[in-house]
Amino acid sequence: MNDDTPIAADTSRTGTSGAEVLLNLEQLVKSHITSIDSIKVELKKNREMLDDVLNNDATYKAHSEKAKEAAKVRAATKSQILKNPSVLTVSEKVKEMRTDLKDKQTALSDYLREYQRMSGSSEITGEDGEVREIVYVAKLVKRSSRQVK
Repeated sequence: MNDDTPIAADTSRTGTSGAEVLLNLEQLVKSHITSIDSIKVELKKNREMLDDVLNNDATYKAHSEKAKEAAKVRAATKSQILKNPSVLTVSEKVKEMRTDLKDKQTALSDYLREYQRMSGSSEITGEDGEVREIVYVAKLVKRSSRQVK
């Protein structure tokens, strides 16, 4: 079974009911959440240890300071270049295009969800003749950290 196959695809051969499958799936989700949280804590601890080692190394610290200074010079140079009216026009156009792209991608996601719901198909053929598969990515967000719309 690959990751795209639903867990409850065929309960007739296994003799498990839909409720049992749902409970097993719920337990699987909960155990993965616990495992992910544990890995995050361990990762944070190890990342802090690595940062401490790097920050206590004189050579690394000196190179880091040089890199910060170079980044400041680069930012100042970029700022100066962006003050040029022709460059500023292109910069604004890039910002507008990024916003437009993000809006169109959000709209496309909504359209695809509705298309899949109405057609029952998880594929669509584009104007270029290429067949594309509709894929969704799910993730969990704690309720307290979700923004209310």
